[in-house]
Amino acid sequence: MSEESVRAFFSAHAPDVAIIDQGASTATVAEAADALGVTPGRIAKTLSLRIGQEVALVVARGDARLNNGKAKAALGAKPRMLGREEVEALTGHPVGGVCPFGLVTPLPIYCDVSLRDFDTVFPAAGSRTASVELMPERLAELTSARWIDICTLPEEN
Repeated sequence: MSEESVRAFFSAHAPDVAIIDQGASTATVAEAADALGVTPGRIAKTLSLRIGQEVALVVARGDARLNNGKAKAALGAKPRMLGREEVEALTGHPVGGVCPFGLVTPLPIYCDVSLRDFDTVFPAAGSRTASVELMPERLAELTSARWIDICTLPEEN
């Protein structure tokens, strides 16, 4: 059902966006980068977080790491990752295919500024083998995301 909800989302909001099904796992950043033939940074990973009493999704470049200090300053509380069952229940997507499109529960979406390092990025598309290619600004526009700076890049560690 998950990939179908993503297909319905793009059919309604961006019919020009094609879903890329690799037929191979894209469930991890490394697998997705390998399957798509791109650097890990261009994979747009979606993090499912609890921030105080709120749940939100953060889309960040694949090689970035969540910085708890930056996140607390930007979001008002230290974020905690959700468990697998809660992620699937709230998003409708399996872990490894979580994306900000076609959600079963409306959730706040944030895009980390790290995505802007690339002309296009590859978020998942509701399954462990599917993704889409989008410009970061379009990703944010389609999901009504707010831009925030809460990640650290590998060279900053």
